[in-house]
Amino acid sequence: MSASSRHTSHKVVVIGGGYAGALAANHLRMSADVDITLVNPRPRFVERVRLHQLAAGTSEATADYGTILGEGIRLVVDSATHIDTATRTVRLWSGRTLEYDYLIYAVGSTGGVPSSVTGAAEFAFELSEYEPALELRTRLEQLPLDAPITVVGGGLTGIEAAAELAERKRRITLVCGRALAPTFSESGRRYVARWLSRHGATVLEDAVVDEVRSDAVVLTDGTVHASALTVWAGGFGVPELAAASGLRTDALGRLLTDETLTSIDDQRVIAAGDAAAPSGQALRMSCYAAGPLGAQAADTVLSRIAGTDPEVIDVGFSGACVSLGRRTGIRQFARKDDTAVNFHIGGRMGAAIKEFTCNLGVSRIRREARKPGSAFWVKGGTRPEQPAAAPRQAATSA
Repeated sequence: MSASSRHTSHKVVVIGGGYAGALAANHLRMSADVDITLVNPRPRFVERVRLHQLAAGTSEATADYGTILGEGIRLVVDSATHIDTATRTVRLWSGRTLEYDYLIYAVGSTGGVPSSVTGAAEFAFELSEYEPALELRTRLEQLPLDAPITVVGGGLTGIEAAAELAERKRRITLVCGRALAPTFSESGRRYVARWLSRHGATVLEDAVVDEVRSDAVVLTDGTVHASALTVWAGGFGVPELAAASGLRTDALGRLLTDETLTSIDDQRVIAAGDAAAPSGQALRMSCYAAGPLGAQAADTVLSRIAGTDPEVIDVGFSGACVSLGRRTGIRQFARKDDTAVNFHIGGRMGAAIKEFTCNLGVSRIRREARKPGSAFWVKGGTRPEQPAAAPRQAATSA
């Protein structure tokens, strides 16, 4: 077989160039028999874990794909609009069509502003993607320093956004819905609460937003809080590409797969990252899980090409990191099943661990570009028993 045919014998299209998609594309280079095309709507890699910094003006949160992707990977700056599994093609927004033998579905996640909250879609700003975060940054630059700002969402994204702005002397109210940092240990939650209080932020627990106005938020108990700007960090959604293409998804829209990350509808479609729901039980949406899922998805493709059985996913968690401004952070430790233990590291050491973790998300993709197959991660996480899969169309040789 000539060198030319080796590089074109199996066409793999990766949809999405985030943490999962970029690592998957690099990992595929373990085989010389794969022609790799990465489709991404932006020409630069977005560090989503830094979007709160982008909004606050403390980071640009992007990297050059030239430093991210390995040699031979074709980057197509475009958006996928439809997957046709019958013809094995991907239709792009530009009108172009890409053929594939295998497809890795790594579209990531999006913002989750609920339509049920009056005025949220019209007046609230999001932090889940690059463009909304950049728009929020512009809006913040126009606001007086003492203007009241509301952050909705007591999870990790909401905490980081509130802390980043509070450190910059902004007047912040954090509306948590339930508890502050509900996935953290009690001691970890107290640490975060004390930091926010010391920096002048007001934390409202067991408070739910019913309406967002241009100058206020209204809670379900009727309380009105002045808000010159409202940031919505109350959850994530996923793109509708899979469902719109006739592939089965979970209630949120994540692609339903088996434990090898293979679509239950089509053996040539493999999911990775936030948009994957193996056995209907998705892992926590995170940069941490994205890398292992990207590597696993690529391994599944390579196993299918080689005619061997792919391995099932095995990802164990170790905790989570949260930045509290630029100088402080907290590292909450957890069991491998992602349940918190009563131990955390805070202060400057917590901030250093968080920064190391953010850098690691990009550096491991770059390392995979230099040395395909080098990705490693914590294993030993528990997974539910795999339900019986629906019949799939038979895999055929490309």
